[in-house]
Amino acid sequence: MENEERILDAALEEFSAHGFRGATIDRIADHAGMSKPNLLYYFRRKQDMYEALIARLLDTWLEPLRELNATGDPLPELQSYIRRKLEMARDFPRESRLFANEILQGAPRIKRLLETELKPLVDEKVEVLQGWMTDGRINTVDARHLIFSIWSTTQHYADFDTQVRVILGPDRGSEGRFEDAARYLETLFLDGLRPQNRAGDTPRFRTL
Repeated sequence: MENEERILDAALEEFSAHGFRGATIDRIADHAGMSKPNLLYYFRRKQDMYEALIARLLDTWLEPLRELNATGDPLPELQSYIRRKLEMARDFPRESRLFANEILQGAPRIKRLLETELKPLVDEKVEVLQGWMTDGRINTVDARHLIFSIWSTTQHYADFDTQVRVILGPDRGSEGRFEDAARYLETLFLDGLRPQNRAGDTPRFRTL
């Protein structure tokens, strides 16, 4: 198990940097600090390592969406979702780049997983969002595009981290950039989704 984890960590480094086609078993073995024959004892093909990483990644990636609770208060639920996605961008940047690279190639190796695991979960949460909209608890928007928007804005901080840090500069490009991003995205999404009260005012949302 320890050797498998070493191999998968090395494979993640290679795949996230070079994509599936650009990664080589020789470099993965070098990163893992073992011989190529030893590596092949645990994983016979590059494809096997890639599929193991993608399966683990997709399960981790979907967990914040699974936690969106239909019985909860919509705005705090969405705030928590945004923050969990940003935490993933902070803690799993290599995994995010691996997933982005696969999608950019047309998802040739994970399309089945997208169809059987991702889409049913998104469909389920779209019903939750639409229920909140029907009840007047959040403003009516396209629920699927709302999810896409949260994905794209939060994962930007992983996939384009170098750009983010350069533009923010040394004063704001440190670890605190994720908290700054969280506050901004909360304002962007939650103020847009908050229904107006009878007086036409839009009270500010209290942070958790």
